[in-house]
Amino acid sequence: VWIFGYGSLVWRPGFEFTSRKVGFIRGYSRRFWQGDTFHRGSERMPGRVVTLLEDCGACTWGVAYEVRGEQIPASLQYLNMREAVLGGYDTKLVKFHPQEKDAEEPILALVYIATPQNPSYLGPASEEDIAAQIIVSSGCAGHNIEYLLRLADFMRYFCPQAEDKHLFSIEEALISILPCLYYTDESLEET
Repeated sequence: VWIFGYGSLVWRPGFEFTSRKVGFIRGYSRRFWQGDTFHRGSERMPGRVVTLLEDCGACTWGVAYEVRGEQIPASLQYLNMREAVLGGYDTKLVKFHPQEKDAEEPILALVYIATPQNPSYLGPASEEDIAAQIIVSSGCAGHNIEYLLRLADFMRYFCPQAEDKHLFSIEEALISILPCLYYTDESLEET
């Protein structure tokens, strides 16, 4: 089984896997439109995390993880709690295209997508408003700023050819609000 991650799963999968591949899926755009009251926010101050929006001409970059044997039930149970129960995400099957030049056909992968029907869905807002909400939000997995910066770092270092205007516009808005914000390339050393 392959599982595609496009948010915090790219740096913190939290489950055992056999292999991982960087690549993309077509037909979706990544958006900071999902509220988070557990991992990156609270009931009082929900954080902003990403979901996917159907978008014919777009592609979203991330990481696909291959899980085998005994890894399958353990990873799916873990992800069901993390993404569906605590996050409000549904699962879908998508075609994942590995970044590798000699890659074979696309791989079918599970992906978690938060839809407007779930109670934590926040929907669109300006990049400045999203950045302002991220700045004040923190949950049991850490500060919402870390989530945004780690995702931007992943895109910069692992998918430099890809564009994600929404993500990088929010990062720019956050940095303009907090001009003294300082982070280094060491933020991805754990991956």
